[in-house]
Amino acid sequence: MRLRVEFTTEPFDLDEAPPHAVVAREVVQGAGLDAVDVGPFGNTAEGEADAVLAAVDAMLRRSLKAGATRVSLQVNVLGAGEGEG
Repeated sequence: MRLRVEFTTEPFDLDEAPPHAVVAREVVQGAGLDAVDVGPFGNTAEGEADAVLAAVDAMLRRSLKAGATRVSLQVNVLGAGEGEG
């Protein structure tokens, strides 16, 4: 099974990425997931279910420890052919 995760961390800082946002992005970028896209207002990544769930666990723990006060998160199961190519 493949999953897509979308998340944002708060509080926002429009001038500079706060430590919790940097940590969250580092976790996802280093997790060996596919189609990682990081941006100023949201981040997405896709991968096999076990890898995505492990990355989400690490991202939540580390970003909260780094000062996030809210993490908005959505996980979708990808259907056949979705997220490929």
